[in-house]
Amino acid sequence: MRTQVTELFGLNVYTDKAIFIGSVDDVVIDVDQKKIDSLAVGELNPEIGEIKGYSGLQIPFRIIKSIGDIVIVRHIPGIFKSQAKEG
Repeated sequence: MRTQVTELFGLNVYTDKAIFIGSVDDVVIDVDQKKIDSLAVGELNPEIGEIKGYSGLQIPFRIIKSIGDIVIVRHIPGIFKSQAKEG
């Protein structure tokens, strides 16, 4: 599936454990390699843990699992904490 880079702007970003991270603000492109390097995500969910206090986050393209109506990234324990306590 092909998509235009501009279609990514504003998409909500979730982990594969259904935790909201934020929305896509920008796309970082590696011009030399001719590929997307990462997605710049803003409007961060204040409940996701260690990234509190940051106004944005770069999500490496290698951890993106799916792009459609939303962006789904691989859940990384310790960075994207779930709101519910796991027990």
